[in-house]
Amino acid sequence: MRWNRGHVWLAALLVICAVQASASDATRFVHKKKYVMGSVFEIVAYGPSIERASEAIDKAMAEVARLDGVMSNYLPDSELSHLNATAKYRPQVVSTDLYRVIDEALTYSRLSAGKFDITVGPLVDLWKAALRGGEPPSKDEEAAARKCVGYDKVKLIPPNAIEFRSDCLQIDLGSVGKGYAVDRAAEVLRKSGIESALIDAGGSTIYAIGSPPGQQGWLVHMRDPSGQVDPTVMLQDASVSTSEQSPPSYLTSAAGHIIDPANGLPLRTHDAISVIAKDGTSSDALSTTLLLAGLDEGGRIVAKLSGVAAIWIGPDGKPHIASNGPKILTHPLNTKTVAGTN
Repeated sequence: MRWNRGHVWLAALLVICAVQASASDATRFVHKKKYVMGSVFEIVAYGPSIERASEAIDKAMAEVARLDGVMSNYLPDSELSHLNATAKYRPQVVSTDLYRVIDEALTYSRLSAGKFDITVGPLVDLWKAALRGGEPPSKDEEAAARKCVGYDKVKLIPPNAIEFRSDCLQIDLGSVGKGYAVDRAAEVLRKSGIESALIDAGGSTIYAIGSPPGQQGWLVHMRDPSGQVDPTVMLQDASVSTSEQSPPSYLTSAAGHIIDPANGLPLRTHDAISVIAKDGTSSDALSTTLLLAGLDEGGRIVAKLSGVAAIWIGPDGKPHIASNGPKILTHPLNTKTVAGTN
């Protein structure tokens, strides 16, 4: 799966509300964009000066570009592409970043009993032709691809080596990589003295550092496919990510790019889900996990995780919230609590 992951992330765009700032605050406000990882990354930041804020954003954007060269499975010379080609029954030493993001991704695979799986790439590739309007894969082709999938076939060898216990396994970090890059960009901003900033990774993951001057936090409007609910969250040193399935294709059997590892088929859902967590890696991974898990199982997963909240919204405009800390508001407020507290 490539970083852009098609039109899903673009359709899941989260709109950032503008905030009022004094004239002196406005003079320290910098907003920059960069196309990287198949998306437009945007960073807005308040700094001690325009120059300091601008320089900090440039460093953060450079870090995201560097990580694209580490985690992309689209770039043939990326570190991940090299790992996918060489780690079959043979341990490979990798960078701290690649080891760390794979380690964190496997945590969510175990938490969800395999609903979240960074090795599902062979099935995604198999369905690509069908999703473009071609013929769906045969049962034999699907069965062969499923043999290549399984997070338990990825062996981590501390401190920095990885081995695949399969001759056809491929890792795809498209469901967690943007979140990880957002977290590393936030680290760069903080080290540069930035205490108030917002990082937007193409609308799929947003991370807030501190709050805008004179505000309690960054007010973020989350994805609402119904156009009836307008869910919002006030972010401060936290992240929100959104996932939803592609619109159904012309083939009744192909519903989108998110594949369910349990049956090897495209997930069939019209829901959009947004997840709030302490960092971008977690919110990114959990948004895909909970979309695959569904409302009931997803609510049980959220209940196990401190500082996490999720909201499912379908075309009918009925929101369902599971929260273990963060507060999600809807307008009008007509939510059903699935787990935890609102």
